[in-house]
Amino acid sequence: MTLKPYAGANPDPAWTKSSYSTDEGPDCVEVATASAHILVRDSKIPDGPHLTLTPTTWATFLPYASGN
Repeated sequence: MTLKPYAGANPDPAWTKSSYSTDEGPDCVEVATASAHILVRDSKIPDGPHLTLTPTTWATFLPYASGN
């Protein structure tokens, strides 16, 4: 997954939908970068809560999420 860089002055980060998500499927995850963090949210609830992870935590988590 390629993340779009976050422009610090812009309050809305550029969210990227997981390549495993579909418009028809119930499970949609989106990811964005924000300063020194990675943001993760449920795309069905864009104004809802999101996870804020450090790049180290994201890198540790990613192999488990991708199944590799």
